Amino acid sequence: MDTIRAFNRFYTARLGVLDRAYLDSGHSLGEVRVVFELAREPGLTARDLVAQLQVDEGQLSRSLKAMERNGLIIRKRSEADARRVELYLSPAGEELNAMCVQRSRAGIAAMFAQAGPGAVTQVAEALDGVQQVLGGRPEPVQFRDLAPGDAGWVLQRHAEHYCGNEGFDDSFETLVAGIIQDYLRDRDPAVERAWIAHRNDQRLGCIFCVRGPEAKQAKLRMFMVEPAARGQRLGLQLLNLCVDWARDKGFETMVLWTHESHRAACALYAQNGFVLMSSEPVRSFGLDLVEQSWMKTL
Repeated sequence: MDTIRAFNRFYTARLGVLDRAYLDSGHSLGEVRVVFELAREPGLTARDLVAQLQVDEGQLSRSLKAMERNGLIIRKRSEADARRVELYLSPAGEELNAMCVQRSRAGIAAMFAQAGPGAVTQVAEALDGVQQVLGGRPEPVQFRDLAPGDAGWVLQRHAEHYCGNEGFDDSFETLVAGIIQDYLRDRDPAVERAWIAHRNDQRLGCIFCVRGPEAKQAKLRMFMVEPAARGQRLGLQLLNLCVDWARDKGFETMVLWTHESHRAACALYAQNGFVLMSSEPVRSFGLDLVEQSWMKTL
């Protein structure tokens, strides 16, 4: 308990949450928290904010009146239920949110400027674990195309997982490096793309859609979900993104290559319309494996 109390004192001081004006914004921490919540989820009610911020209802009511007076928020009657009064950020409120997000990011980057590589990811994963243990509401998972550094992360995490955890030899890392190199060099952005699943700065998974070996055929590649992010239907979300993209781009089938030992992934494929086309014992990556090919009609 004393360790947790000591960390609370340390971290609140480092973040400046006790300063009169949080992030030199001219507004209190309480007001900035309201701005953050409404930026993330427009249309919340005062009662919603009381529950999410765990604050006193009277205190929040005073804050909201001051924020409305200062032109930061707008109240609107719900079109679906006239009894419900929804809260939205005004243009000035959106400006304040953007400024605070930028300053917050810059402050955190400065804190980690002297830390070693991977320190931010390590701390982010630890904090995510704390949130899960305490039942906090995690930030929503988002999906984006490859950004600088993502290709290196895909290679590193595939190698660490399959070579470190499953016993594959170095030839697997060489294979993955080649796939990524081919994608970066030859990608046709009209019909090929990749997705990175992330929560804030923490990468959680990836999947690639590329041309398959036959006409009007797409190929699923580089599908991975971080162990800490499994059990949250993230794999299904990534798979659906990939399949929907391929269908929208005019592909008629999608194929993939995997191994029988990846039972969770194979079950996911089977549940979502993929059919096992072939299964063959092979010696690959220093191990005796069963290689599988799957296909889905789009």
